[in-house]
Amino acid sequence: MSGGDIAGLIAAGVFALLVLLLAVPILKLGGVLDEVRQSIRSISDGATPLMDEVTATVSTTNQQLKKVDGIASNVSDASANISALSSLVAATVGSPLIKVAAFSYGVRSALAGRRTPSRGRRSR
Repeated sequence: MSGGDIAGLIAAGVFALLVLLLAVPILKLGGVLDEVRQSIRSISDGATPLMDEVTATVSTTNQQLKKVDGIASNVSDASANISALSSLVAATVGSPLIKVAAFSYGVRSALAGRRTPSRGRRSR
């Protein structure tokens, strides 16, 4: 065996040792990746029922909001009808009541003017 052959054997031995030393962290990294995969799988298995419950809750809430929207629409229609009715009553009854009130005030003022003694008034 020559010196080159011995150097080649030593280099091959060092390379094999280096490969063995690097294999250990790679195997550990593989184990970590397996744990990560299992963790993700368990999280996704736990999240699926939660997603189903959230979907059901959103659907139920949407149905209730549709009902509330209908109620709000009916209340809006009722308030519009009440506003129209109050305008009609004000137009129908309001004007005659104002005239009656003005007339009665005029009559009271006239009667009150006749009842007061004419101390401060001069007669002509």
